[in-house]
Amino acid sequence: MKPHKIIVIGSGFGGLAAAIRLRAQGHDVTLYEKLDKPGGRAYVFEMDGFKFDGGPTVITAPWMFDDLWELAGKRREDYVEFVQLDPFYRIFDETGRHLDYNSDHEFTLRQIERFNPADMDGYTRFIGTTKEIFETGMALLDVPFLHMGDMLKVAPDLIRLQSYRSVYGYVAKFIHDEFLRRCFSFHPLLLGGNPLTAPSLYVLIHYLEREWGIHYAMGGTGAVVAGLARLFDEMGGKLHLNSEVQEILVDDRARRVTGVRLADGTTHNADVVVSNADVAWTYMNLIPARYRRKNSDGWVKRKKYSMSLFVIYFGTKRRYSEPGTPTGDRLAHHNIILSDDYKGLLREIFANHDLPEDFSLYLHVPSKTDPSMAPPGCDSFYVLSPVPHLDADIDWTSQAKPYRDAIMQFLEDNYLPDLQANIVAEHFIDPLYFQNGLNSYLGSAFSVQPTLLQSAWFRPHNQSEDFENLYFAGAGTHPGAGLPGVLASGKIAADLIGGVAPSPVPARKAAYPPTSLTPVP
Repeated sequence: MKPHKIIVIGSGFGGLAAAIRLRAQGHDVTLYEKLDKPGGRAYVFEMDGFKFDGGPTVITAPWMFDDLWELAGKRREDYVEFVQLDPFYRIFDETGRHLDYNSDHEFTLRQIERFNPADMDGYTRFIGTTKEIFETGMALLDVPFLHMGDMLKVAPDLIRLQSYRSVYGYVAKFIHDEFLRRCFSFHPLLLGGNPLTAPSLYVLIHYLEREWGIHYAMGGTGAVVAGLARLFDEMGGKLHLNSEVQEILVDDRARRVTGVRLADGTTHNADVVVSNADVAWTYMNLIPARYRRKNSDGWVKRKKYSMSLFVIYFGTKRRYSEPGTPTGDRLAHHNIILSDDYKGLLREIFANHDLPEDFSLYLHVPSKTDPSMAPPGCDSFYVLSPVPHLDADIDWTSQAKPYRDAIMQFLEDNYLPDLQANIVAEHFIDPLYFQNGLNSYLGSAFSVQPTLLQSAWFRPHNQSEDFENLYFAGAGTHPGAGLPGVLASGKIAADLIGGVAPSPVPARKAAYPPTSLTPVP
């Protein structure tokens, strides 16, 4: 096809994936990024020799990254190294007892036995159902879902697989111990979803993790961003930083977009525009309402949006993760600390929009695997707490500091002795950062919430209904948040622009070292 002049707005993983694929198709691609570094939500904060990944830290479906390099005839391994983690997660209950989870079925059964031996058989039956759910879900990953007919084709499979159940409800069919139910149903929180309402299709993550493992990129997730930006540059793409798009230009008579206007007042023409910016922000802030017949402000605001996050990045002069020490042996790379009032916490965040007094936390310790993330003898951490988005009546200008203090005191009392006396670098972000720094509507951390009625055709589409040459990639469009989802959204947008028929996401397990997976009986 004739090469197009294409502008991509935003350099998150979805934007980078779309830009690289479009460049591989031969188009003239220019990417404009608001911030001073690429990455979007995967921005890297650097302080006093510490590196902190601002966004995603769990890498699954590694072949989807490899595909981007292969489009240019190159190898991902020459740009960034992936290592497999074991355990995948260490999950703590309210008493400090923990369960380790990995791809070894027998090992996981022994972990379950410590909490409730009767659930060992239920877990085996649960895992046995995930392959079909995975195969069905992954087949939907590259389908654009631009028409209701696309949804009707897959509806029978979704009904047969009980997608109307929540993830928590589906797990509860097989598992009876309450803590174990939480251990095997928390995954939607990694995508901005509520385990009590997110469709059970998301249990496919269990199969994905067990088959391909969970990976860490040496140098942090930011190293993946840097590698993709370098690849895009080597392919002849143009990336402009500190270049915020202020408006998408429209030819209303032709129902087409014609380019962008930057914050500095300059205009740049394009045959096609791909927005990796937040979908709600794109429609309501970059395109005047008079041009939007379908995606009106009211339509955008009626969507349910994900929770936000409160994240504290901190570096310590003490190496807590040193092997052979009490804290070093207690903490894994990925740690999840679950509240006793799990359901109540989720209701407060997603339904009541209150700031809970209690919290569940994700504690990331990248320097346990990768000492380069901190100066010698030091450790790099981030601790994340889900919080309501900005529709809640919470004044973060006054409540952020007390909330920070409560979390850090909890960690000091229970996991990291003398923590606050050992902190030498610290930075935190709250919902205001997601709104003002990342242009995310309501300060939502994951854009449109993953519910059954906001999945596939019901999500904002990858191709705008208002303008035939405006496309979307990122968490807010189909298929949704999480690294596999946003990478797939970039593929969908590029395929639509290039006239490429959707193709199933390949499963290329052979390209990776074998996991310790043992067969499920």
